Amino acid sequence: MLPTPFRSPSRSPLPTARIKESPDDFVVEELPAYAPAGAGDHVFVRFTKRDRTTMDAVRAIARALACDPRAAGFAGMKDKRALTTQTFSLQPPRGTTSLELAARARELALVGLDGITIHEACPHPHKMRAGHLAGNRFAITVRGLEADRVSEVARALEGIARSGVPNAFGVQRFGSRGDNATRALAWLRGEERGPRDPRVSRLLWSSLQSAVFNAVLDERVRDGTWVTPLEGDLLKLRTSGGLFGCADVQTDGPRAASGEVSPTGPIIGARMRWPEGAPAALERRVADSILGADFDLAKTRSLGEGSRRALRLWVEDLRWELIETTESDPNGPYGTGVGKSSACMRVYFVLPKGSYATTVLAAAVDLDEVRAADGSSPADEEDA
Repeated sequence: MLPTPFRSPSRSPLPTARIKESPDDFVVEELPAYAPAGAGDHVFVRFTKRDRTTMDAVRAIARALACDPRAAGFAGMKDKRALTTQTFSLQPPRGTTSLELAARARELALVGLDGITIHEACPHPHKMRAGHLAGNRFAITVRGLEADRVSEVARALEGIARSGVPNAFGVQRFGSRGDNATRALAWLRGEERGPRDPRVSRLLWSSLQSAVFNAVLDERVRDGTWVTPLEGDLLKLRTSGGLFGCADVQTDGPRAASGEVSPTGPIIGARMRWPEGAPAALERRVADSILGADFDLAKTRSLGEGSRRALRLWVEDLRWELIETTESDPNGPYGTGVGKSSACMRVYFVLPKGSYATTVLAAAVDLDEVRAADGSSPADEEDA
């Protein structure tokens, strides 16, 4: 059976809180890795969407500009129930230059689309690819905190800013039903027919990779070694992202304690670099327990060759502010009881690409992600 999405153990029950009561409570700004060049065969479009998936927004803009949405490129998918700003690329239709398409996009910005605002459009030589971003900036409103536990949450956030958090993949990675990894395993084992869409194939495989990583991370958190180098570990430098093997824990231990390096876990693949010693034994045992000892990684080569991911996530520019404190309604849907009051906090921070805001917040509060009126879940963005 596949493990459930990672949940970092807590020594005591965390304060409960709600996020995403409104899309405006979860604000995300994609930080570009580079600016468009101003010339080329593609057009980069910067837009903000509200309560729509990335794919919904991309299709709506592409079709309004008579472009093929299947040729669009984007750096990453963002939450549906949110207010998110990101960039994607379009390929001009036959007979249209990139400069003409950029002009049309700017005209479309004046007309507008439901739930979408276009900010700018500019030509660029190549299509935008997954991962072409520097990171994401968040402003998240946390509601329903017990007022007498705000200081406890503040202390937890201060600790996160100093020491980071376990770098788990969030529940979004596994789809709204939580079954993306299970579906991937059934397909790759030949028990079910595989997806026709290559994008869906990669999405399912990434969910299975994430399940293995989270299971390894869970064990390293449980034994207290998620920030402590073990002999044979592959360590990642915080600044450059370079990898090297740990041969001397006496030397590398202090470097990890200072935040210079962190142990890594597996994003399994045919050509992933494995650690040595005890870390390798742990990773292979976990991978075999999920995939099966006879699983052939070679057949996943077209889906991605594998990589390493730091077990620790560093959070930049973290700060928070108390917005309001109000008396709670004990009869309301989120009442906390007679005589208690609830607080509302806004938390700001920046994360590197591939990391999850909910992972950060879950280290300070027990999260309840509110469903949208149409019943969609916070994880719908990465459904296959």
